[in-house]
Amino acid sequence: MSYSSESTKAVLLVGGLGTRLRSVVPSTPKPLASVGDRPFLELLVQQLRCQGIRRLVLCTGYLAEDIEKQLGDGGKWQVTIEYSKEPHPMGTGGAVKFAEPLLRDVSDFLVMNGDSFMEIDFQELVNSHRKSGGIVTIAVLRMKNEIRYGTVQVTTGDRVSGFKEKSQSDGTGLVNAGIYVFSRRIFDYIPEGPASLERDIFPKLLDHGLYASKQHGVFIDIGTPEDYTRAQGLVRRLYEAACPKQPPGISD
Repeated sequence: MSYSSESTKAVLLVGGLGTRLRSVVPSTPKPLASVGDRPFLELLVQQLRCQGIRRLVLCTGYLAEDIEKQLGDGGKWQVTIEYSKEPHPMGTGGAVKFAEPLLRDVSDFLVMNGDSFMEIDFQELVNSHRKSGGIVTIAVLRMKNEIRYGTVQVTTGDRVSGFKEKSQSDGTGLVNAGIYVFSRRIFDYIPEGPASLERDIFPKLLDHGLYASKQHGVFIDIGTPEDYTRAQGLVRRLYEAACPKQPPGISD
């Protein structure tokens, strides 16, 4: 199956409580925290739009109304936004499962964490996923001394063989960059109700087609006050990576 950005849907997970960031962003949903003079979530929308992906599903929860008010139907960015508002905290896996009715017209779809940015070619990622025939492809990034992330174990053929919990190791490892391609078959493995993709779902898929796609671009996760501060110094770099042909902050 050939890739078509026009038919691709992207699911953005933006319903988290953002408790670690409350000390610097006390009353705003984490994805709406400002990076420069724009909400972080706008950076992700622009990245998708610049690569031709204009059908978005936002999985909301905490302060969902604020996110919907800020982004609306997506017309400002020439995209179409649908909302899947979870009735109570459901975790990343539960949020994807709850959005299933909005994904019935696609055979596979992108999934992105709403609090991290990765410089990536979505077409290449989707093509890699389809070539593997797997259920999930995880974008991974090699990082050094990042003890707050667990690592992804990858074998020959880019197949994921396991996950290693966070440790005090000073070594270098592949970490989950928070961007995935899911086949619709994923819904057979996600139970109803709260579930975590990382803790509950991915480990169950190790023998059923879980692959990694190694990335090398700029990466930022605004989940902690330290990294949120670091993001402020990377504003121009982030917008250039999101949309190389467009100046920072321009939204047509």
